[in-house]
Amino acid sequence: MKIMICPLNGPRNISEFVYGGQVKAMPDPQSVSDVEWAKYVFYEKNDIGVVHEWWLHSPSSYWFIAERHNASDEIIRTYPADELFQHRIEFTSNEGET
Repeated sequence: MKIMICPLNGPRNISEFVYGGQVKAMPDPQSVSDVEWAKYVFYEKNDIGVVHEWWLHSPSSYWFIAERHNASDEIIRTYPADELFQHRIEFTSNEGET
């Protein structure tokens, strides 16, 4: 049984987690082109090494970040997202614009 340490709930069975994609810088949603936005949403780096990933502990709906080596699948560490992100990004609606 593989165990992942949730920063909020402690060691849990890996079946309680959902992968959320790589952590990467988001382009400005107000000025980004459709091509750049699609690249941000759908493409990930595929280099072998340590990657930073979003993970969700689904029973508690808690999102956090894990450092994982993508060749060995070793989870190096997990930590709350606020270690990297201090500000929330608010999205505005562009409805009604032509």
